[in-house]
Amino acid sequence: MNQKQINAFRMVMRHGSITAAANALSVSQPAVSRLLADLETSIGFRLLLRPGGKVQPTPEAYEFFQEVERMFYGLDRLGQVAEEIRNLHRATFRVASMPMVSFEIMPRTIKRFVDRHSGIGVTHDVHTSPRILDLLASRQIDLGVAQTSPQRQDVDVLAAFQTDCVCAMAPDHPLARREVLTPRDLADEPMVVLNYRTLTYSYMTQRFAEAAVTPRVVAETQPSYSACGMAALGVGIAIVDPITPGIFGEALRVVPFAPAIPFEFQIMKSVDVPLSRAAAGFLDELLATLALRPHYGQRVS
Repeated sequence: MNQKQINAFRMVMRHGSITAAANALSVSQPAVSRLLADLETSIGFRLLLRPGGKVQPTPEAYEFFQEVERMFYGLDRLGQVAEEIRNLHRATFRVASMPMVSFEIMPRTIKRFVDRHSGIGVTHDVHTSPRILDLLASRQIDLGVAQTSPQRQDVDVLAAFQTDCVCAMAPDHPLARREVLTPRDLADEPMVVLNYRTLTYSYMTQRFAEAAVTPRVVAETQPSYSACGMAALGVGIAIVDPITPGIFGEALRVVPFAPAIPFEFQIMKSVDVPLSRAAAGFLDELLATLALRPHYGQRVS
């Protein structure tokens, strides 16, 4: 018993004659008859009677046909599932991003993605960079957007972006109208800084040390959203990424800082793990989102 024999039997049962079945299969009538005869020999009982030259299925044929139809339904269903997977209408995708990326970049990307692929399921979590790196290393997420260092060997960097930090402060702050601020300008100003474990903190302390200025830190926090919230209330000037302050609208004023404090982030996956079709599609949308808005950061790799 093989697939050609089963298919010939199915076409005869569906179309009611060997001639119609042969036409449906684009083969000759003798070929269909031979396939049916071989099938009957294989299974050990008659399927079709031919009284007066007509085809008449046996009771066993009807019972057998029910199982054949169930089998073909399963194959059709498998084909449908394969098509859904191919077109990204049937998949689950997991991504985690640092807070700065979660306010605007990630929502815009997810909207682009689900608009194109309506059946896909997206899970998006917001974590600190160290947590995202751990999730990637343990293969609990497909993509991560965070800050990493060359020392990490358990993740692959797919793309890297860089922008410059800004000073965020209340609109009525005396320095809010300045075109640029330097460490000397901030020497006596209360400051809200990001946690000492962040790369931004390391860059900031380096810039102030180079200017021989000791920053007057009144609060240390993480993430940037928390620092901006404090700055909006007048707790101090915050040095943060240029994206987060925009969430606060008119409640914050931003001024460029010099010398530049780079704010870097990378798009990463687990090392030695190929991207799924869903992950590759999401990466394309994420890169497109970033390309449309250069103020998010310039791609450096």
